[in-house]
Amino acid sequence: MTTTEYLARAPRPHAPVRLLCFPFAGGGASAYARWQRELDARGASVDVLPVRLPGREGRSGEPRFTELAPLVVELDEELDEVLASPHLLYGHSMGALVAYALMRRRQERGAPLPRAALLAAYRAPHLPPPRLGTDTGAGADGSCAASDSGLARALVALGGLPEALLGHPEWLRALLPVVRDDLALCASAGPAGGSVRVPLHLFAGSDDSLVRTSEVTAWRRYAARGCEVRVLPGGHFFLRTHEEWLLDEVAPLVRRYGGRRTVHAAAS
Repeated sequence: MTTTEYLARAPRPHAPVRLLCFPFAGGGASAYARWQRELDARGASVDVLPVRLPGREGRSGEPRFTELAPLVVELDEELDEVLASPHLLYGHSMGALVAYALMRRRQERGAPLPRAALLAAYRAPHLPPPRLGTDTGAGADGSCAASDSGLARALVALGGLPEALLGHPEWLRALLPVVRDDLALCASAGPAGGSVRVPLHLFAGSDDSLVRTSEVTAWRRYAARGCEVRVLPGGHFFLRTHEEWLLDEVAPLVRRYGGRRTVHAAAS
């Protein structure tokens, strides 16, 4: 199989289904470091493939995307061979938007679609993207215009940043540009696309102060193959704070979709 910088390793050839995981704004593939082991322990036979976006972690020297469309074009090309086999998608916050846009592109060109998509902690595409930091509001393009201190405090309040890091400006100087570029990417999404012929499984945090449960539930209008909503304990980053709860929900979905045929999309 062709190698790609978007994956840390080659997919396992005999896994019944692959699970590609897209990170939240400012995050990276390491957010899913425990998922393979934990899903194995739950009896879910799956090949977990965290997606490595440019400009962070092991790809920190590469330029980051600040617009959604060119990123999705590149993901579609780079992951096309991987996505030809049975697969699921999981996207958290920004990752949910990226996963949806990738499905839309592949549906439009008649490429294989995931058996299901698991979308967490993000507003439905017709709603404005969440904004972090309130001391200076948003820029003219909808991206985050908050000061560094305002943005950092907002991340701490959401649980996306340890409060101790507020006293380490050198670390913030490395992290905050990634967050800003990712928020610009979210703001670039433009008008919402149509529905996807993929079952959607939606996850919301009961205490999420950035994305309300109703805003997650609004993804229903994009689900041409059915939709389920689960509300988990925790805030916006329940992926971190309540990972065990989330994996207890993901494992049966992996088992549910592990034995079905790959869905191929007719071009639309």
